[in-house]
Formats: sequence, C-alpha cells, structure tokens
Amino acid sequence: MKPTVILPGYLAAAREYRDLERRLQTLTQAPVRTVPLRRQDWLITLGGRPVTPILQQLDQTVRQIIQETGAAQINLIGHSAGGWIARIYLGDQPYCGDRWQGRSCVSTLVTLGTPHRSQERWTQDNLDFVNQNYPGAFYPQINYVCVAGKSILGRRSWRLGDWFTYNSYQITCGEGRCWGDGVTPIQAAHLTGGHNLTLEGVLHSPPTAAQPQKRWYGSQAPLEEWGQYLD
Repeated sequence: MKPTVILPGYLAAAREYRDLERRLQTLTQAPVRTVPLRRQDWLITLGGRPVTPILQQLDQTVRQIIQETGAAQINLIGHSAGGWIARIYLGDQPYCGDRWQGRSCVSTLVTLGTPHRSQERWTQDNLDFVNQNYPGAFYPQINYVCVAGKSILGRRSWRLGDWFTYNSYQITCGEGRCWGDGVTPIQAAHLTGGHNLTLEGVLHSPPTAAQPQKRWYGSQAPLEEWGQYLD
C-alpha cells in the first residue's frame, strides 16, 4: 500500500486528524502523514485570498514522505476545502504564478465532504479556477474517490443548528432543503466521472471533546468503506 497524506479542512489543524492517521496506518499498514497546519495558518487565506500557503505546506509534506519512504506515488486525502485545494495541487495551470503539477506523485485522491462547487462569494474565485481548469475527475490517471455524508436534511428553521445547515447547503448548491453531512450537501461533494460514495449517518467534522463519539468520515466504519479504494 502506498503512503498517505491528509490535508485538513478549512481553519482546521493537523491535531484534529490524529485519530484518522492512526486508523489509516492500521488499515493500510503504510505511513500516514497529516499536513502540519495550525489554525492560524489559514488566516492569510480568509476572504477568498489565494490558498498558496496551504499548497506550499502540502507540497513539502508530500515531498518529505516520498523521500522518507522511497515511494513513487502517494494517496492524497482532502477533507472539506482540503479536497478542492488538492485538485489545485494536482494541476499544471498557473495558480497565482505557481504550477504545482502534483498529479505525477498522486495515484488516488479521496475527498471527504468537499464542496466541489459553491455559490459562496468568498470561495467563488478559487472554486471557479478549479472547476474551469480541472472539471470533474479531470486526470484519467488519478483515481478520484468523492465521499459525501447523508446525515442531516436541511430545514428552514430559526433553531441554530437547523439555520446553519440550511444556509450552508443553500450557499453551496442553491438549495437548502436537501441531504448532506450538516455542512456540505451531497450533490456538491461528488464529481462527474469520479467514484462517488454516499455514506449514511456521517457528519462533516472530526469529533470534539464535547462529542467524542460523533460519527464522521474518519470514524472506523466509514473509513473502512472508503478506505478500500486507496491504492
């Protein structure tokens, strides 16, 4: 099994993915590394600014694990915004002056709850770049596995949880009353031409101290479902 790199979601830190790291290492019997991001590393990207600092750390992590293991390629896992940032990394078109061309060292890209399209104005420029230059499962040599969660139906309500989910779905796909993982609606998490999975009862974000048993993409059972597609 090839080594694996995990790219955290927007405003998330690497420490939130330690349990996923351990489970993946047990499952694959291969090295797993999370891009060593801190919450503050995302601040420079707020307001729709370029995600170049995140891409730089991703590239460093990929190069490091390849050098350490001698592997020719890796599996790349992007959670939430990490999924579409990973698609920029694969590509060869200039992004803010840089050509990352990461596709040569990635065999499988797994995206977990990634909003591959959005109507939210702060992410529009970046997502337009991705989808105009690399629509769908763009590179045929890469195995795209796009995982959505089906746990919460968006409801128009003034209850805080309902309000957040409904509006998150609406600004992502234009429809609030649909199914998703509480943040990303199913239809936005899939890519045309990719291997698209929908997992029942899976929530968007890693567990917290207040919700240690929360079932998310990195919980054991969901991981076993999508983990079988790793190279």
